[in-house]
Amino acid sequence: MTLEPYEVFAVRYARNPGQTAAHNFVGGDPHDGPMPLDYFVWAIRGNGRTFIVDTGFDEAMSAKRNRQFLLSPADGLKTIGVDPETVEDVILSHMHYDHCGNYDMFPRARYHLQDVEMAYSTGRCMCHAALKFPFEEEDVVAMVRKVFAGRVQFHDGDAEIAPGLSVHHVGGHSKGLQVVRVWTRRGWMVVASDASHFYANMEQGRAFPIMHSLADTLEGYDRLYALASERSNVIPGHDPIVNDLYPPAAPGLEGIAVRLDADPKA
Repeated sequence: MTLEPYEVFAVRYARNPGQTAAHNFVGGDPHDGPMPLDYFVWAIRGNGRTFIVDTGFDEAMSAKRNRQFLLSPADGLKTIGVDPETVEDVILSHMHYDHCGNYDMFPRARYHLQDVEMAYSTGRCMCHAALKFPFEEEDVVAMVRKVFAGRVQFHDGDAEIAPGLSVHHVGGHSKGLQVVRVWTRRGWMVVASDASHFYANMEQGRAFPIMHSLADTLEGYDRLYALASERSNVIPGHDPIVNDLYPPAAPGLEGIAVRLDADPKA
């Protein structure tokens, strides 16, 4: 069977317009200006299957965390023809609140997660306020329930999810963070999620301040580039530039959904 390239989409559902560059780098200069942060979920479609990468958060969590909510990830996915009710595979990059909420949105899905991330988010490290604050108790408990319901497929390191689509453990930002490598018309693409929040983090070798391991974060940047066919095929997890670089998934979806396997704008 010939493997067809997958289509890859980024759907923006929220933003943090008040973020400054000082918040986005270890050792950031407090005099640096604004550097807003966007929130995405990703959809990968092809070869008869649809995969969702991360599930975002809802409006209530947006208010709790003081974020600007744009639309439900479910509504954003529907704009590109993805019905959450029918999705059978969700890949969670990690268990931070902005990547694993909306835990009832995909009732048929099996969730793909690293062993070490489940252990990290339910273990002794969550006794430390500095480590647990990106996690939400209800999100973690909901995932434990999915484990008991037989709806979680655990991975220990790198694993093929489907032909032309695999997950790769890089850690760093969270202990069990994994990225997704996918075959597209542009070659191998890496949906990096929070392995690099912005292009600038990996391009400049400057880590985002929230992390489990600085060493793993910095080493992870090289891993991202090694997994991709070219450096421009690594898609960061929160950079608003993504919306400017790639064309809308369809007319009228500007600022909502972009097509990542399309050629970026010059």
